[in-house]
Amino acid sequence: MEKQEGPDAPAGRTGGPAVRIDDPWYDALASGWGEPADTDAPAGEEARTAAEAAGSVPPQRPAHSEADVYLEVQRSPAFQEVRRSYRRFVIPAALAFLLWYLAYVVAATVAPGLMARPVVGAVNVAMVAGLGQFLSTFLLTWAYARHARLRRDRAALELRWDTQEMTRGVQR
Repeated sequence: MEKQEGPDAPAGRTGGPAVRIDDPWYDALASGWGEPADTDAPAGEEARTAAEAAGSVPPQRPAHSEADVYLEVQRSPAFQEVRRSYRRFVIPAALAFLLWYLAYVVAATVAPGLMARPVVGAVNVAMVAGLGQFLSTFLLTWAYARHARLRRDRAALELRWDTQEMTRGVQR
């Protein structure tokens, strides 16, 4: 996040300095945007036609409302693949983390002797397992962010731009 101040900074709604949020979803250009318009076809038409031919986006047809557009995108194979990829990571990871947490709580309750066993000096098994909870939280967060960046973000961004293109000029 950047806070812009000074005479050249754009003013916010309250007249104060504007705050710019670094958002890769906001800053990225959709395919066909920012390129010179072709005289034969509207800007982005070729990219949209190529995406439709590849099967990533349902073919353009006049929709009656934004709700129709969003339902059409939700039914598209590209959207279903993004959701499938998300579930393939999140469900097993959440179950593994929940089991790890429950094992820690159950062991602390059922086997206090085991948890009190010293590992190094005053550090016992319970302390090591408790610190392991924190470590596994950070590792899971890192793994989720990496998985999203490598496997879902690009496809989700393309879906977002396609949806915006499809809703342009649609009845609200």
